[in-house]
Amino acid sequence: MGRAIRLLVLVGEHPHGITLSELARASGVPVSTAHRLVNSLCREGLVEFETAGKRYKPGLRLFQLGQQAGQAYGFAGTALPVMQRVTRQTEEATLMSVLDGTRHLYVHYVDGPMPVGVRSEPGRHGPLHCTSMGKVLIAFAPEDVRADLLDRVELTPYGPNSITDRDVLREDVARAAERGYATADEEHHAGLRAVAVPILRPDGSLFAALSTAAPAFRRSLDDLVAMVPLLQAAASELGVRLPAR
Repeated sequence: MGRAIRLLVLVGEHPHGITLSELARASGVPVSTAHRLVNSLCREGLVEFETAGKRYKPGLRLFQLGQQAGQAYGFAGTALPVMQRVTRQTEEATLMSVLDGTRHLYVHYVDGPMPVGVRSEPGRHGPLHCTSMGKVLIAFAPEDVRADLLDRVELTPYGPNSITDRDVLREDVARAAERGYATADEEHHAGLRAVAVPILRPDGSLFAALSTAAPAFRRSLDDLVAMVPLLQAAASELGVRLPAR
């Protein structure tokens, strides 16, 4: 069962498809066993086999389950209208993420109206140390979780301004906790800036992070920080309306 779940996760992380040999190598499962297990997932509709490219892709049943989970968490019915309103006001992309281990998981995204903008795929993971949402999720996590993350997150240099010094990350996270928002200035990707705020439950516990992201040529960091009150108002509304996780 554990190996089948691992294969399913790997397929889910490759929406454009993954070959049997790649599955076996990434999972550490022998090719013959991987073939048997992934075919059983195909029979359940969780995985689909693309005969032309001989690649395994997420199946419709997996999509259906993901949609049901999204509805249960309120990411579609509750969050989407609020995020759409934010995008209409900012004219930039609005994103939502939740903490998932030592990474954050994109759970919702609203595209901006501009021809050039920021794109995201719900279901994808992102790093914590070089994204505005990641920093917020660390800053407002429970104290023991925050301390553990600050010790363990990998400081991979994704963008030109990625934080690669753990003390600098601690300072940035402390600053985010103090002022109630975090920024990322070409830290995850060159030419991309973002600002994020926490979505907190009425009891003050962390639920998710809400972000506005834009190309650096169009928005300065000051422009994005000026959007913080708008994001905070939306986050306050979502913190009350989103169902318990």
